[in-house]
Formats: sequence, structure tokens, C-alpha cells
Amino acid sequence: MTNASSDYAYLAANWASVRGRVDAACRDAGRDPSDVSILPVSKTFGPEVVRAAMALGLRRFGENKVQEVRSKADALAGAGIEWVVIGHLQTNKAKDVARLASEVQSLDRIELAEALHKRLAIEGRAIDVLVEVKTSPEESKQGLSPAELPSFLDALRAYETLRVRGLMTMAVQSDDPLAVRACFRQLRQLRDAANAQGHELSRLSMGMSGDFPLAIAEGATEVRIGTAIFGRRDVTHV
Repeated sequence: MTNASSDYAYLAANWASVRGRVDAACRDAGRDPSDVSILPVSKTFGPEVVRAAMALGLRRFGENKVQEVRSKADALAGAGIEWVVIGHLQTNKAKDVARLASEVQSLDRIELAEALHKRLAIEGRAIDVLVEVKTSPEESKQGLSPAELPSFLDALRAYETLRVRGLMTMAVQSDDPLAVRACFRQLRQLRDAANAQGHELSRLSMGMSGDFPLAIAEGATEVRIGTAIFGRRDVTHV
């Protein structure tokens, strides 16, 4: 892959295809396509690819690793990008997140909430957060257990710098659509139960390149799409 801007023309076709597929999935589910947003996941792709994506009007990008946010934010300073952290987050990265990120979708423990709150208070900022819930039985998946969610949401009320907007999950990796949908359905049910207890959670971030139609059918308000937009990972930037 070269750095010539013409070499990124495929992004426009990929973006149009993904938007079309998301819209079609919404219609199949009887939903308004405007109710489902797409978070382009630019992890492992360098600043030049992000800049090319910006030419399509994209300004919000998901990243797994804080070090990638840091390097890309430096290279694209002043571009008006909103960086969204979607990967597992260590507390010692709270300082960079508080300085650079507009949102965290992987909040899963009180120690992290405390670390983020402390650094955000120093920065004089507040950010949106989603609570990551583990709805898959796979050991490799991260997130809070469903049973812990109610008390965790209550505890988060103490941190005014963290605007809790909704929940996030990753479904089980399976060829069985019923198993995948069950993960997404559980997250929606957890969100609805939380709202019934007085919380105001409107967002459900769930579904990726391989399973987003199933997530949309179960109520996703945002899908996280990487490969279908950017192509195979650029391992030189991992």
C-alpha cells in the first residue's frame, strides 16, 4: 500500500457499500436507517488512511489502542477528529484518554472510572462513555458481567465527568445466527431494564463487519465497522 491519495479511492466505494448494507438491514428490521450510525474502526491503519477517509466526510473513528490514538492525533492535529476508544483500556492510559478521546466504549470496572474521572477533572473535560458488557461465553471477550451491571451503573452516578450513554458488547464468534443474536438481544434487554430503574441509556453499540445485520435486528443504534470499510488490517501499524 502506497501513500498516494489516489490509492485510497476504494474507501469511497467501501463506505457507500457499507452504508447501503446498513440501511438495507434497517429496512429489513422495520427500522429507520437514520437510527443506526456507523463507527469506522481505523485500528492498525495509519494517519494517511484516516485522512483519506476524512475526505468522505468522516470525522469519528474507533481505535482499540490508546497508543494508536496518541500517534494519529499528533499526525492529524487540528483535523477535528473525534477519537473513540473501543478496546480494553488500562487505568494507566487514563491520562492520554482524558486528553485526546471524545468517547470510551469499553468502560468495565470502577477502577477505570475513577482513573478517567480524576484525569478528566484535571483536563476540565467530560466525555461520553458506554459500559462494556460480556454477553459471550468466550474467555477472550472483555466486559462486565450482566449481573454486575445494575450496581455498576448506580456507582457511575458519582462521576460527573463520565456521561453514561449506553452499553456495548461483542457477540460470540459463531456460525450460528441464533447464538449471535442472543448476545445482542441480551444487551438490549439489559439496557431496557436499566432504563426501567431510572437510567437514561439510549445507545447500543453492537455489531461489526461480520454480524452487524443481526445486531441491527436486535436494536443496535451503532455498528462498529473496520474491515468492510478499510480492508484487511495494515499490520505495519499494529
